[in-house]
Amino acid sequence: MQAGKDDRSLGDLFAELAQEMGRLVRQEIELARTEIGAQATRLGKELGALVLGGAVLHAAFLAVVAGLVGVLAAVGRPWWLAAFLVGLALAAIGFALVARARVALKRADVVPHRTLGTLKEDREWVKEQIG
Repeated sequence: MQAGKDDRSLGDLFAELAQEMGRLVRQEIELARTEIGAQATRLGKELGALVLGGAVLHAAFLAVVAGLVGVLAAVGRPWWLAAFLVGLALAAIGFALVARARVALKRADVVPHRTLGTLKEDREWVKEQIG
């Protein structure tokens, strides 16, 4: 008997290849699930911190706004004008903050790059096995 001789039929080899490919696809799916899950968890924590920080800042902000309106009213402006002027200034600041946050969220990368890389490697491996 020759060393290294493979007595398996072509059908057996294709069956083994199909099993290996199935196992590979399952592993890739699990990797993608893990990678996307980790990214989603990280983004969820960051969004939660953003919301909580925003709520606390909102409470502090309301106190400062009331103080600003009071200061303007104390220097001789009517209350309604003081509130209007402070509201306009705050609207401009709020718009700038929202625009900045939208840009940051659009930059968030949730593509599973490692998984895509290994899928490319797997495709090359399958080509080598078949060809």
